[in-house]
Amino acid sequence: MTTITDAEAAPVVRRSEVDPGLPPPARPGAHIAVLVSLNFPDLTDPVADLVRRFTRTALRTLVEAGATYELFDTSEPSSSPERAAEADGVLLLGGGDIDGAMYGCPGVTAPNSYGVDARADRDSVAAVHAAVAASRPVLGICRGSQLINVAFGGTILPDIEDYRLHRGGPGEPMFLDERVSVIEGTRLMELTGGRDLVVRSGHHQAVDRLGDGLRVAARAQDGLVEAVEHTRHWVVGVQWHPEDPDGPPADRDRLFRGFVGAAARAGVRTGSEERS
Repeated sequence: MTTITDAEAAPVVRRSEVDPGLPPPARPGAHIAVLVSLNFPDLTDPVADLVRRFTRTALRTLVEAGATYELFDTSEPSSSPERAAEADGVLLLGGGDIDGAMYGCPGVTAPNSYGVDARADRDSVAAVHAAVAASRPVLGICRGSQLINVAFGGTILPDIEDYRLHRGGPGEPMFLDERVSVIEGTRLMELTGGRDLVVRSGHHQAVDRLGDGLRVAARAQDGLVEAVEHTRHWVVGVQWHPEDPDGPPADRDRLFRGFVGAAARAGVRTGSEERS
């Protein structure tokens, strides 16, 4: 009788499974570096399926917005994660929790913690730093928004005790519709075109103390931070999942098209500088 170990039984997400199967745009407006860990510790079959669906939707939406992309699988070690900043913009997708040591809580295991990969965290933060230094727009989703906050020296709320607005309960679907309020005068308001949004959420952590130069761009009904943005750089992070295929496509398209447009402008500006 053959014994199957836990490692052998763990699901694996392959690059081919997240490929949206679309031809590249005839005249691409921007080239986007997409950072996501396709595989991480504690990955289960249901979560692996979410990774496939959400990543595929994000990549498809980029192409439909007129962009090409390069996928950086941060579950694989990289000798130069800063290379992501060579693209016109950087997109950070969701995934596992960030190692507490990244925001001043070494050795602390938060309730409901899963998927911690410290090396992937370090690589992602290095990519954020490089993108900001190169004046590349950065968009972060869920884990990506938290990574942005950590990259600027902020902290994370390890576990949301009253989770009911932010994720499904035991035995319920993880993702639910959540109402958030976008702050007037923010870049996010320009991108979304509205103050009150219904978004798709499924998170047990959130931004706590803001990183240097960041401000709150949206809050949940209980006051938790649902989006952040930088006051000087084109850096935006949303805690929710616009790339959830069960979510509203119009909101997803507005956010992604705004990001791709900013990346296209950054690419043109940088290209002019390099040619001069």
